[in-house]
Amino acid sequence: MRRYWLVFSQAVTVLLAAWFVVATLKPEWLGRPASLSRGTGVSLFEAPPPLPGTTPIGSFRGAAQRASPAVVSINTSKALQGPHAQDPWFRFFFGERGAQPQSGLGSGVIISPEGYILTNNHVIAGADAIEVLLNDSRSARARVIGTDPESDLAILKIDLDRLPVITLGNSDSLQVGDQVLAIGNPFGVGQTVTSGIVSALGRNQLGINTFENFIQTDAAINPGNSGGALVDVNGQLMGINTAIYSRSGGNMGIGFAIPVSTAKMVLEAIVRDGVVRRGWIGVEPADLSPELMETFGVKARSGVLITGVLQNGPAAQAGIRPGDVIVQVNGRNIGNVSELLTSVASLKPGAPAPFKVQRRSDAVEVNVTPGERPRPQELQPR
Repeated sequence: MRRYWLVFSQAVTVLLAAWFVVATLKPEWLGRPASLSRGTGVSLFEAPPPLPGTTPIGSFRGAAQRASPAVVSINTSKALQGPHAQDPWFRFFFGERGAQPQSGLGSGVIISPEGYILTNNHVIAGADAIEVLLNDSRSARARVIGTDPESDLAILKIDLDRLPVITLGNSDSLQVGDQVLAIGNPFGVGQTVTSGIVSALGRNQLGINTFENFIQTDAAINPGNSGGALVDVNGQLMGINTAIYSRSGGNMGIGFAIPVSTAKMVLEAIVRDGVVRRGWIGVEPADLSPELMETFGVKARSGVLITGVLQNGPAAQAGIRPGDVIVQVNGRNIGNVSELLTSVASLKPGAPAPFKVQRRSDAVEVNVTPGERPRPQELQPR
């Protein structure tokens, strides 16, 4: 019996030794992945290759592929008119130096099969010729349908068939921390996709536009990206890239985009009416401060103080007086002058809207019929 037990134990030992040798040198025989560093004694196993047609985890490939075809490059040119450009004697002696063209570069987004393109007004302002280059290498001359300098948006149109169109998203659903992609043509190197997150929402009082409600992002935005697309992880348009904060002229991680909700409003107004008509009530507003509150005897803790009212203007006709504090416009709470300006501008001229006003210690409700905001005179190119 002892001899049988000894034979059994020796057989088990030999089998275990054989299993160890096979597991170390030929693990695939046992259905295990091969070691990448057999000589080190450390087992590093290869990950299985991705199946054909699948997207790696964490990749933005799908969003980029859906949105990129609808993002275009915009090249502009305009004749540089010198002070002596029209002087025949100057042209005789010095040639046509005063009429050398200036070129500009930007991006745009195709938003309809009819060829409408959203871009920034500053990209095409003063241009004599605008050329649009598609991602599929086609190009076309564009004509300006309309501009809105106060929001820095412009609508172009090209006449081509089979145009790729971006899907408009809901920028109001964005939250800080959401992942986004910026697509455009920075520095003219060609279409480029960068990624980042939404850093902040509702940025205003930056002095960039008259009406500001920017999406802030750390996705890399550089010169040439203006007018390009800011999209979400589904490839839907969330904003039009407009400006960067930079001390060097390059990306420093603070970029700004106009929400697609604003761009859509401007687009519809320009296509329908040729211009954007905004509300206006004729007041001089100021943010609340301890000094102003003491001067006007204001009891309100939030809202915008009215320091002046235009005689016979819409606000005066509705009964708003200097010293009143506007706390709500058409159901929207007002916290600063920028919010008041944006809320009033969104009102339809000629249609009464409710205003909530704090007058010393009394709450007053009035209906104001806004007029049409005068269009600013565009600056002439220098």
